[in-house]
Amino acid sequence: MPNIVLTRIDNRLIHGQVGMYLIGHCGANLVVVANDEAANDPVLQQVMKITADSSNVGVRFFTIAKTIEVIHKASDSQKILLVCKNPQDVRALFEGGVPINKVNVGNMHVAPGKRKNSKPHVYLDDKDLEDFAYLRDHGVEIYIQMIFQERPVEIDYSK
Repeated sequence: MPNIVLTRIDNRLIHGQVGMYLIGHCGANLVVVANDEAANDPVLQQVMKITADSSNVGVRFFTIAKTIEVIHKASDSQKILLVCKNPQDVRALFEGGVPINKVNVGNMHVAPGKRKNSKPHVYLDDKDLEDFAYLRDHGVEIYIQMIFQERPVEIDYSK
């Protein structure tokens, strides 16, 4: 079974906050970005690779399908920080057999049809809430926490 130390949703994927706080906090030595767009965007990958390199961790950019295909081949020594852009990606991974038991929600920016949830920087629409509810109902713990110095906050499913 892959050693996924943390699954994070952040629509910025890898950025300074992830590099400075998240990687060290969770003890990851490999970041897997699981997102179809990022897996096919070499320019975006180069930008994210700079942050990963500065944090002395390996980084892989996989589509959702490729992540499902290869994650179970990970070495026990790989401590994986799994980063996704949205709840839909996490749900697809979970339904594909990726062992996700906890999801840390970071930034989910405002967009048309999205409403502020429990914390600033977390805006959800009905589809996001549906996917989070599906994961929750299948035993996945989900919490909002931008940085680990903050107290985790529950998602408000009533919105």
